[in-house]
Amino acid sequence: MTFTWVHAYAVGKYTSKGASSMAQQGSPQLVSLVDPYVYQTLQKVVGMRLIVQTVKDTVRGKLKEVMPDHIVIEAGAKSVFYVRIQQIVSVMPDHSERV
Repeated sequence: MTFTWVHAYAVGKYTSKGASSMAQQGSPQLVSLVDPYVYQTLQKVVGMRLIVQTVKDTVRGKLKEVMPDHIVIEAGAKSVFYVRIQQIVSVMPDHSERV
C-alpha cells in the first residue's frame, strides 16, 4: 500500500443568515464543513502508525478511529489524542521502531 501526503485546511464561514434566532439578529454563526477526501483517506489507514502535524503540535501514534470531524490517535498505553480534522496540516506514515 502506498501512502501519500494528506493536506487539510481549516474550513469555516461566518454568516449572519440562518434559522436560529441569534443568527437572525445579526450574530455571527460558524458553519463547519467536512472534507470528504481527507476523511476517506484517513479511513483507509486506520490501524497504521502515523505522524499527524496540526496547526499547534505534532502527534505520533496509531490511528484508532476516524470520525467526520475528528480522529483518535493512541500514542501509548495510556495516551489517547482526539484531533479535529480541521486542525490537521499534514499526515504521514511513521516508520520508526517505536512500540
